[in-house]
Amino acid sequence: MLQATKQWQWIACANKNRLLLDLNDDMQLCTPYKLRQLTDCVFENPRFSLEDAAFYEQVYNYLDGFELWQPAQICQIALNATAVKFHLKPVLAKSWFFEEYTGSQPSTEAIVKLTSKAQTGEFLIVEHCPDASICLNLSETFQLDDNLSLEQFEVIRVLNNRVHPLILEQYQTKSA
Repeated sequence: MLQATKQWQWIACANKNRLLLDLNDDMQLCTPYKLRQLTDCVFENPRFSLEDAAFYEQVYNYLDGFELWQPAQICQIALNATAVKFHLKPVLAKSWFFEEYTGSQPSTEAIVKLTSKAQTGEFLIVEHCPDASICLNLSETFQLDDNLSLEQFEVIRVLNNRVHPLILEQYQTKSA
């Protein structure tokens, strides 16, 4: 796992029109989030805070338990989820793109499935509220309908009745 340091810093890059995370002299993560999507706090206090670091580590450790992704992929997912959690403006729910979940098995994980008319894909719930959840797309591209798609790590807010539990035979948890 890439350990957060006090040198990590968020950068609102006008040239790329994206939020970047400066990890060290040789490495930056470019998020898919445009400057207009960001809250003012990232411009006022660009430090990767202790709260950012704690959430990043929590997501990393959670995803690592699935044993589905390589460490570099987990790091990228966790850092993008951290950017969403702390620096993205609220997004409106767009549940009409997704089929309602009518099954009886409740979703107990933060990795879930969403099903549009075009496809089914995996998402990470970054923030769960009583009525809706902010979901981070984990697929390379997720087709919402004939005209719209989400790129990897883009977010969408959906009503919780659209969230399908993820059932994987290969799912294994690590036990302490």
